[in-house]
Amino acid sequence: MRARVVTATAFVVLTVVCSARPVFGQAPAAPPKIWTVTAGAGLALTSGNSNTSTVNLAYDLTYDPQTRNVVKSDGLYIRGETEHELSTHRTGINIRDEYKLTDRIFVFGQNQYLKDAFKNIDYLLAPTGGVGYKIIDTATTKFVVDGSAGMVWEKNPGFDVNASGALATGEKLTHQLTGNTTLNQTFMGLWKTDDFEDALFTLGVSIAASMSTRTQLKVEALDTFKNKPPLPTIQANDVAVLVSIVYKM
Repeated sequence: MRARVVTATAFVVLTVVCSARPVFGQAPAAPPKIWTVTAGAGLALTSGNSNTSTVNLAYDLTYDPQTRNVVKSDGLYIRGETEHELSTHRTGINIRDEYKLTDRIFVFGQNQYLKDAFKNIDYLLAPTGGVGYKIIDTATTKFVVDGSAGMVWEKNPGFDVNASGALATGEKLTHQLTGNTTLNQTFMGLWKTDDFEDALFTLGVSIAASMSTRTQLKVEALDTFKNKPPLPTIQANDVAVLVSIVYKM
């Protein structure tokens, strides 16, 4: 009888230990990621009938301390030469501070900066504030729209600084096509309230494919349209196609 009790006790202890092993063997959950940073760079060279070179540098930064507040910033620099003459020179930077009201609604303040030599823009500075809404927010697809109001200052060569009220709108779509391929699409519109015909629109479409756990190959088309250029000799529309290597930090 005593042997049976010992055997039964040993069996119970062994069962408890075996059932507990998966729990003790699990790795602790990774802490939430507060900083997300990516940096990209691309270079294109051609020679022969025409000599061209184009360099592009970009970054994307998100600071999310897992509260209601999120800070985001992105920037793009493009410089190109054709036959040793400067043909493209553009710098764009956006900074945004978002505060979540609900799971889908947020308010934000942002500042947009643009310098574009071939749009005859010495600088364009547009601080605005508004509200955004997450139309789709799933693991594979995110679609966000927003609207804001504020001010805009634009300086063109040979002209005084033009200051005006501003209205802005934007949208961003991110879709995970496969496990290692992502499609992104963005749109930004900016109108001057003292002249609604003087508007700036930027449309971007890109696809990125993972090369490793930290690197991606990215192909992007960027369309910039200035409805009312400062001079009639300046074209309203510019399109750039960029290829770059992106590194996730």
